[in-house]
Amino acid sequence: MFIRCTQTRSRKSGEPYTTYRLVQSVRTAQGIKQSTLLNLGSHFDLPKDQWPLLAQRIDELLHNQVSLIASTLSEQAQALAQRYTAQLIALRPSLAPVATNAAFANQCAIPAGGVALTQAQTERFQQVDLDSIELVRPRSIGVENAALCAMRQCGFEDKLSSLGLNRPQIAAAVATIIARMAHPASELATHAWLQQHSGLGDLIGFDFEAMDLNRLYRASDLLYKHRDALQDHLFAQAQSIFGFRPTITLYDLTNTYFEGICAGVAKAKRGHSKECRSDCPLVTLAVALDASGFVRRSKVFADNASEPVTLKDMLTSLNAAPGATVVMDAGIATEANLTWLRENGYHYLVKSRLRERQFDPEGATEVKTAGDVTIKMNRVIDAQGQVLLYCHSPAREQKDRAIDDAKAAGFEAACEKLKAGLSKPRGAKDVDTIMERLGRAKQRFSRGSQHYEVQVIKDETQLTVTDITWSKRIKAGSAAAHPGVYCLRTNLVDMDDATLWRTYVMLTDLESVFRSLKTDLGLRPVFHQVERRVEGHLFISVLAYHFVHMLRTQLKAKGIDDSWSTLRETLSVQRRVTVTLSRRDGRTVHVRKASRPEPRHQTINEILGHTSNPGGTQRTVI
Repeated sequence: MFIRCTQTRSRKSGEPYTTYRLVQSVRTAQGIKQSTLLNLGSHFDLPKDQWPLLAQRIDELLHNQVSLIASTLSEQAQALAQRYTAQLIALRPSLAPVATNAAFANQCAIPAGGVALTQAQTERFQQVDLDSIELVRPRSIGVENAALCAMRQCGFEDKLSSLGLNRPQIAAAVATIIARMAHPASELATHAWLQQHSGLGDLIGFDFEAMDLNRLYRASDLLYKHRDALQDHLFAQAQSIFGFRPTITLYDLTNTYFEGICAGVAKAKRGHSKECRSDCPLVTLAVALDASGFVRRSKVFADNASEPVTLKDMLTSLNAAPGATVVMDAGIATEANLTWLRENGYHYLVKSRLRERQFDPEGATEVKTAGDVTIKMNRVIDAQGQVLLYCHSPAREQKDRAIDDAKAAGFEAACEKLKAGLSKPRGAKDVDTIMERLGRAKQRFSRGSQHYEVQVIKDETQLTVTDITWSKRIKAGSAAAHPGVYCLRTNLVDMDDATLWRTYVMLTDLESVFRSLKTDLGLRPVFHQVERRVEGHLFISVLAYHFVHMLRTQLKAKGIDDSWSTLRETLSVQRRVTVTLSRRDGRTVHVRKASRPEPRHQTINEILGHTSNPGGTQRTVI
């Protein structure tokens, strides 16, 4: 066995190029000839002086022999030896005919029950040296198998093929999405994970160790190029699989931050970060979901884009039919947006931007929610004929009271500190300083300070403060006056209160989507410095969310409501590994298969209909 450099020509262009092959000499009737075992490609960059050692190390691994040269090989050569050995085992499962020890075969031919074994059954029983057992190339397989099954359930690979992607492009696209589900990270880290840790290549028959990093970046470009077609296809597949009708659109936005200055990204702008990273450039991701939780459309905006102005753009791209219902949060529910929705025949249900609150416990209707919590509601018709639904939540009341108490206590403490300083020799007493500090306290504790009337008493010169007093009076219509009350606004005047409230609660599903995108699916941070790659990065997370939601929806129907992070941890324990053993007759047996799933993992497999041995069992005798 040795490595040979060969000059050949391209079939397409006819241009000459160099390729490298792993070959062996075989004796034939016509004499000794060279037979190619493995094509190493044209980018084989191992120094030539290590070629003989690499070939020898591959032979040792194939035959499970004690290495005499491992210490003289570089780390690169060791990795190549492991990789090429695995390829030889996978590509040539019958390097030598399977032969069993004759005495052992005879012993196994007639079992205790008296039934003769077939030839195939006999070949499964072999005499091996137990001390020679080696476990090599462990690769994660559990999450990858679940994700790939979800993709194939949607016909995702076929859709990519119909869009013109070839096999390597499809493999890279599938890999980058599954990596975002199993190991969310940058494309650079994803490339390393695919090469060194994941068994995805075993499942789709692709060698990721030979894949160039740029192929992942180009896969991102291709996915984003076909974003509308892919989103439409996946949503239609979800409709077909789960049998729901798209009637309600949930709409909201979130932003994510960059690492780096992003000079080449026009949409990267400074703004308010929801992750408290306003020190970094930001972009905004807008997502429109169906009530089922599946994404209908996503789009990337500059972070300084006003939230309200994005609604028309998104709904127009959805081609939503008049009469559809749109559910959104208060930040997007401007008067201009609501007017546009009414004029175009849409229904809407939004959280009102009105600060004034009111609630009449005596005239409220009650709705039971999950956990037997009771929500009370007052219905009011405004001058425009809209329904204002004032809702009271006991859980929210506790939260509002806690916040109001904390803010009030903070403001009073600030006032006490200012007052105590008046009696200290070096304490602040001049009017300008006291008023400035009092203003900062009102700004810091604005939710609590609005209920206080503060009097600053001055001396005869009007330059020095002699006393500070304050009194508390709850402001009418505020959160403190009606804790736990919030207002919903809708033009669905014929819908009953309970249905309106349950419809609005769907918006919490959208909030959970953003949490999943950010914490589980690598939406943040963004490392790219090229605009199309930024949008591709965010779109990959959206695609990954679709397959995650598919898996979770099927599991939820069977009573498993775990988060994706919990499911990923459960599935990630399974590994695919090669077991190597030496036989009595001097040959070597290689068996590659997945480890047995843990009980929880097996339950998930049974619900989803997934195999417990992804990739199957591969046996090779050399």
